[in-house]
Amino acid sequence: EVYWGVFVRIKKQSMPLRLEIKKKLSARSDRVKCVDLHPTEPWVLSALYSGNVFVWDTETSSLIKSWEICELPVRTCKFIARRSQFICASDDMRLRIYNYNTMEKIKDVEAHADYIRFVEIHPAMPYVLSSSDDMSMKLWNWEQNWDCTATFEGHAHYVMMCKFNPKDTNTFASASLDRTIKVRQCQLQFYRNF
Repeated sequence: EVYWGVFVRIKKQSMPLRLEIKKKLSARSDRVKCVDLHPTEPWVLSALYSGNVFVWDTETSSLIKSWEICELPVRTCKFIARRSQFICASDDMRLRIYNYNTMEKIKDVEAHADYIRFVEIHPAMPYVLSSSDDMSMKLWNWEQNWDCTATFEGHAHYVMMCKFNPKDTNTFASASLDRTIKVRQCQLQFYRNF
């Protein structure tokens, strides 16, 4: 089940914190692998083990749109709100980008040599960072037709997650099953054609 709720602190005591759900979205679905909230719309994006991606309205508790991505699990998905798109990654080692208004597939990229665990959207530049079981992370530029502009290696096991630093967006961290967290700096440059 998928639940959407607003959590409120009830009472501070020496006991564990109790939370009350004020609003709930509940729906039966296949195993959910990832969710993302839209920054301006009341939507939640969900990636499913069944190979589907759903967009739910959190105010009406209704399914707005759905995509059949592939026959393998979709492990991660993120809104790219400034482009009216979302990106998802599945166990066929591909990144797929869709326009969530028109439902059109924008791009389908063979991205990694093993499962893709996570995608991270750069907060200001046209970049997406992906992490994979192939022990690498890749930087993708949507203004260059989704070309891979950099590959980062150095982990000795699956890279489960990567995250841009909100205070220094040229820095990102990665977490791996090799029991390490690596913080890296990359010189991201933004070139715009005028």
